[in-house]
Amino acid sequence: MPHRHDPSSGHSTQERNTAPHRAGAPGRAAAPNEQLPANQPTEPDQYAEPGRYEASGRPAPSSHDGASDRSVAPDQAGAQARDAAPSQHTAPSPYDAPTVFTPLTKQDAPGREVAPGSHDAPTAYMTPNPNFAPNPNFAPNWDTAPNRDTAPGQHVPPHRNSASNPDSATSALPGGVASTQNSRTQRPGVQPPRPRPPVRRQSPAARPPERPWWKSPNVTRAGIVVGALLAVGVVGYLVDRVVNSGEVPRGVVVAGIDIGGMEPAAADAKLHAALGNRADAELPLRIGDVRESVVPAQAGLTIDWDGTWQRVGGQPANPFTRLVSLFGTRDVPVVSKIDAAALDRQLAALHSHDIATVEGMIRFENAKPVAVPPVPGRQLDTVAARAVLVDSWVFGAALDLPEVPAPLTVRPESVDRALREIAQPAVSAPVTFAGKGGAAVLDPAQIAAVLSFVPDGQGGLTVTWDQNAAVALLGPQVASTEVEPKDASFTVGGGKATVVPAVIGDKINWAKSLEKLPALLVATQGRTTEAVYEKVDPALTTEAAQALGIVEPMGSFTTGGFSGPSGVNIRVVAQKVNGALVRPGDTFSLNDFTGPRGTAEGYVESGIIDHGRPSTAVGGGISQFATTLYNAAYFAGLEDAGHTEHSYYISRYPAAREATVFDGAIDLKFRNNTQGGLYIETIATSSDITVRIWGTKTVEVESVTGDKTKPTEPNTITLPKGKDCIAADGGPGFTISDTRIIKDRKTGREVSRHTRTVKYDPIPVVKCEE
Repeated sequence: MPHRHDPSSGHSTQERNTAPHRAGAPGRAAAPNEQLPANQPTEPDQYAEPGRYEASGRPAPSSHDGASDRSVAPDQAGAQARDAAPSQHTAPSPYDAPTVFTPLTKQDAPGREVAPGSHDAPTAYMTPNPNFAPNPNFAPNWDTAPNRDTAPGQHVPPHRNSASNPDSATSALPGGVASTQNSRTQRPGVQPPRPRPPVRRQSPAARPPERPWWKSPNVTRAGIVVGALLAVGVVGYLVDRVVNSGEVPRGVVVAGIDIGGMEPAAADAKLHAALGNRADAELPLRIGDVRESVVPAQAGLTIDWDGTWQRVGGQPANPFTRLVSLFGTRDVPVVSKIDAAALDRQLAALHSHDIATVEGMIRFENAKPVAVPPVPGRQLDTVAARAVLVDSWVFGAALDLPEVPAPLTVRPESVDRALREIAQPAVSAPVTFAGKGGAAVLDPAQIAAVLSFVPDGQGGLTVTWDQNAAVALLGPQVASTEVEPKDASFTVGGGKATVVPAVIGDKINWAKSLEKLPALLVATQGRTTEAVYEKVDPALTTEAAQALGIVEPMGSFTTGGFSGPSGVNIRVVAQKVNGALVRPGDTFSLNDFTGPRGTAEGYVESGIIDHGRPSTAVGGGISQFATTLYNAAYFAGLEDAGHTEHSYYISRYPAAREATVFDGAIDLKFRNNTQGGLYIETIATSSDITVRIWGTKTVEVESVTGDKTKPTEPNTITLPKGKDCIAADGGPGFTISDTRIIKDRKTGREVSRHTRTVKYDPIPVVKCEE
């Protein structure tokens, strides 16, 4: 609303229509643009009390804050007062100034006449009190809201019942307060009851702002206490850091040794004194019920002192850590130097105490199958045992090394299933293999002997059999139905060689035949199958033998002069070599062909020369056969692949053209350098041995022996008379050469010439004396 300034009072005046008092009667409306004095005496708003109206049983008029510019007619005010409910009183705002109500007369408003008999009472002009201060404890009554249907500047319409109420009248209360009363209840000469002042209530918008929680006294006091505690903690922390600087952190325990708060040098000496010898002392171990011990150093475990001190560390900077160290300890594990290879070897050695699982199995007792349940074993847990040793060896106390169950390959239910489904049917009846003109049978006892059960890798059992044992039982029963293969061979005589045709074999393939055995074992009837026969070619067929071109003698040589045990050995080896076949390009080795020459092969003890002296050994005399074979190959023109002469000359052998052998050490070899095959024929009698090599002769061989040169005299050896002393006359030593000349058989052209020089040692004179 517009304000004017009054120079005489220093206050502003408001230019507005006079509205009825909040609790008063309707009065005169101020004339438009009428200025009323603003410095009217201020009186308390003591008549605007809703209780007055409640006592009379009439509703209080609708209140207004005086902020809008509007007029209310007297009849309207009366009607309003009758219709307004008590709960609709509007509490004045704490910022509304108390008003001064001044009755207006005709003189107060020139030009305006009040009609006689009119209900208009003098209207009070409401002026704000400039000295009014809001009550901070005022609480508004929100149940008495102002008339929200009236807009500022709008006249309030008369109450619908005001015109029809003849008892309605307007009067002025003492102090100039206009009020509407019921004339029938007003007794002459009696003042109306003095209304009580209304309770001024403060609107929410006018409440003073609440103080923040952090500015409350309790919070302030708590902050002071916390700040003091923090200050004390910081000072204590700094003092602790300074006092303990350079020492081992408080509460540190290494392998049970308390070194917290000590000087590092003293702590290190204490640790070395307590732990320095632990690596070389025996460490007791327990593996289940087994007692064992190890030496840590031998197992690759020693103390890493530098690493341990790095793990101890320095003084902690964390205040919480320092505080906790006042009330407890910190265990620092020892760092170990580990020789991984040595530790692995030690752990592998400890596995010797493992107990393997006894797998579930089926065995036969008198051809009756019996189920054997599995027995779980135990074994060292290598990974966990390694960790226990590495982490705890330094304490020196006995260690329990963990174990784990040994692997169980066969489940118990698999054993029962194999018993029912395989083992029991297997021995319920014989199994027959039918051959060509015969049959082989395995009875239940024989079946039980050849069958066995093994893990199948999937937790079960599978049946297997001993093929060699089965063939040994079945083979002889059908041997007559088989034909053995036979290589082509040669017969020699009358100066020529003839091929003996080979024989193709017809043999049972037992490996294939026994493949049907699993099905036969579980069958309840029809437990017979056919044996599988196969053709077997000989190693040397007739055609291959004919292609070798073995038709005539190529070289032959005979030696004699032996008897007794030497003759036995010579005949044994001659029989072994007789009929040997050497294909083109192959090398014949006497030692390889005959194999070991011992008593098991029929050889006996006979004379030999040992370090120049006569002696005996099993197989003595074989050198004479070797010399005979060497000369036969020599005159056949074959290539010498390696031979060794005797150390001493033996008169029955040609000088520089002889050979000796020793089982596993000295050998005789020659190579077939011809285009055809070679066939070796041997003929042994009681006194001589002949070796003849057959093939296709293409060359002629000539031997030229030189003179003996560089003779040497023998030494004399005297030995005690007895079994080991064999007297000998001895003989001189010498050097001699032999030249082999090879010529082409057809042309006579010399193909090759080779000279070999041999030095023989003198044969010592042996005397046996008592």
